[in-house]
Amino acid sequence: MSLPTLFAPIADDMKAVDAVIRARLDSDVPLIRTIADYIIGAGGKRMRPALLLLIARSLNYQGTNHHLMAAVVEFIHTATLLHDDVVDESSLRRGRPTANAVFGNAASVLVGDFLHSRSFQMMVETGSVRVMQILADATNVIAEGEVLQLLNVHDPLVTEERYFQVVRYKTARLFEASSQLGAVLAGATPEQEAAATEFGRRIGTAFQLIDDVLDYSGDADALGKNLGDDLREGKPTLPLIRVMNVGTPSQQALIREAIETGEGDFAAVAAAIRESDALAYTRQRAVEEADAARQALEAYPISDFRNSLIEFCAFAVNRDR
Repeated sequence: MSLPTLFAPIADDMKAVDAVIRARLDSDVPLIRTIADYIIGAGGKRMRPALLLLIARSLNYQGTNHHLMAAVVEFIHTATLLHDDVVDESSLRRGRPTANAVFGNAASVLVGDFLHSRSFQMMVETGSVRVMQILADATNVIAEGEVLQLLNVHDPLVTEERYFQVVRYKTARLFEASSQLGAVLAGATPEQEAAATEFGRRIGTAFQLIDDVLDYSGDADALGKNLGDDLREGKPTLPLIRVMNVGTPSQQALIREAIETGEGDFAAVAAAIRESDALAYTRQRAVEEADAARQALEAYPISDFRNSLIEFCAFAVNRDR
């Protein structure tokens, strides 16, 4: 099932969010508009805004702040992408050159800062200290996750525990905050808010795990990024960690050298991953996270919005991009 089909119950809301995004990207500084339009215009799945909207609507939210906050989480996500691509020296995202490849590192970092600060301007408009607390905490944890990942780079001894800590800080945290915000905006009970938080954390983790699978088994054109980028950056993702744990001595030596240098033979590494159970193991961990996310939704009333959230759990682990 495609994302447009999954998000059909909130199609009008998504259009409203896009309108907010376009309006709030405005700046008197032309370069800011140019770069922001470039990265936003590249598309993207808009998953975090969609989860916020679906959670809010599933709890019968009738206001308009969900459009504003959905745009906020997309701005925060976009800012992290701009900064990530600079740190990782990436050249391709969503099927075209990264903003730093086109406009330079300095401009990308500074526009990322603009998007962060603009998002905080927007969240203040809700007048909710709770909303500001959730997003401020999430932004801080995401930054910690970025630093944790930096510490793991080129370290072949990274454990699964350290890997999952980075995933939950760096990737899953904004999914978690988005889902939690949807519940808070809708005046959820403590149980419903906790369920939304659990859902977001679990589904965000599942999404990252599948990204790590696709880095070694996907199609470069479909993914819109260079296959093997994580390996070239020296990032020990779960498939690599799994081979280090269960592979043959020669496979372990191959992976160790690749992580340490970032210059390993990608074909040989990919073969070692395929010959072991690394991809199946990583995918199974993703399925477990998605199943836990689905179970969290049992606290929500039956509706088309809840159905979309449930179907999203299957999409998260069955996708090819």
